[in-house]
Amino acid sequence: MKTSDFYYELPEELIAQEPLSDRSASRLMTLDKNSGEIEHRHFFDIVEKLNEGDALILNDTKVLPARLYGQKAETGGAIEFLLLNKHTLDTWEVILRPGRKAKKGARFIFGNGELKAEIIDIINDGNRLVKFEYDGVFEEVLDRLGEMPLPPYITKKLEDKNRYQTVYAKNPGSAAAPTAGLHFTPNLLAKIKDKGVNIGYVTLHVGLGTFRPVKTDNVLEHKMHSEFYILPKETAELINETKARGKRVVSVGTTATRVMETAGQNGLPLKAQTGWTDIFIYPGKEFHVIDALITNFHLPESTLIMLVSALAGRDNVLKAYEKAVEEKYRFFSFGDAMYIY
Repeated sequence: MKTSDFYYELPEELIAQEPLSDRSASRLMTLDKNSGEIEHRHFFDIVEKLNEGDALILNDTKVLPARLYGQKAETGGAIEFLLLNKHTLDTWEVILRPGRKAKKGARFIFGNGELKAEIIDIINDGNRLVKFEYDGVFEEVLDRLGEMPLPPYITKKLEDKNRYQTVYAKNPGSAAAPTAGLHFTPNLLAKIKDKGVNIGYVTLHVGLGTFRPVKTDNVLEHKMHSEFYILPKETAELINETKARGKRVVSVGTTATRVMETAGQNGLPLKAQTGWTDIFIYPGKEFHVIDALITNFHLPESTLIMLVSALAGRDNVLKAYEKAVEEKYRFFSFGDAMYIY
């Protein structure tokens, strides 16, 4: 299986640079994974596509404003930190720019000295392990000083950083948003509940590896990045009960899918668990848990388009993407949505 098998032509003007004023007004393409049949709707129509007794599973991770701009303590030179993974309460793995020469013991200042950092180790890929010093609560300091780490294909400054956050975001830890969830509003979620759909939550802290291109010609040679996840007991039980009743588990996004399919690799019933997953789902891989998927339109040759192709079939997906380009859908993080069922 070649990486180039998942390529499609995308005009640059179709890459959404900002979110719509109304989250739920995005367009929604529905794709029947068996027949390949396509419909064009709006996202608020998703209520019609869900059935009483279905379980809708969302990723409640919260994106950190993880991009910090500061100065080197010794020289005053400009520095940029990008927070990747939390190791302990005050210790993080970060990318430094420029940071090629940054050594252990180097110190940095952010804001008016409100936040300070020191390199305590040099780790994988040249990233640094840094210890932060601050007064108060770290997330509150970060909220004041940090910026949202928008994907590289979004070049326009985001005016309201809450728009790169789902309305149900709860557990801080992501470097990128679980973008399929950006379309939901509190009102839309209430309508879904009123229909008798059960809503459950998992957590997967999305890393920047989600944007990493597949650089191998052979898909099977790609090394998948690892991300931290939590499957709570109540969500595992909801999924088990839904399956036992013969109803559907509908995943909101590839991140929630990764959690459930990681937990379901050894079959049902699912059990509460926490850990790191590097699951790689591509055509030929079986789905053990999810029955349907709400997702955005993904980059060509990405692991994400491979995942949706595993669910709906590569030919169906590429035909749907071709139609989306033709109909001028908006692509990627702030773009339109697809419902595969």
